[in-house]
Amino acid sequence: MPNQSMQLNQVFQALADPTRRAVLERLGSGPATTSELAMPFKMALPSFSQHLAMLEHCGLVQSSKQGRARTYRLVPRRLKAAETWMTRQRALWEKRLDQLDAYLKESS
Repeated sequence: MPNQSMQLNQVFQALADPTRRAVLERLGSGPATTSELAMPFKMALPSFSQHLAMLEHCGLVQSSKQGRARTYRLVPRRLKAAETWMTRQRALWEKRLDQLDAYLKESS
């Protein structure tokens, strides 16, 4: 369980950055090279590569190298784990809010 929690923390940390979220959105359309992914961003390639390294480290993307080009693709399995966690939290809070609503209606 602690390992799962650490992996989930890494995913949420990766998702906290707008650049990394934009990269994931772009990869939702299909694989892309480092250059293609970096094109819309106004930052040096080494800085952008750090974002890609973090996404790969936490398992959200995988890369392969052909010649001098590195291509990235989305790995949705970790996103699914985050979605599952959020779905459980939402269900818990909806239940609590429904109970509060019922209590407030009874007491008025």
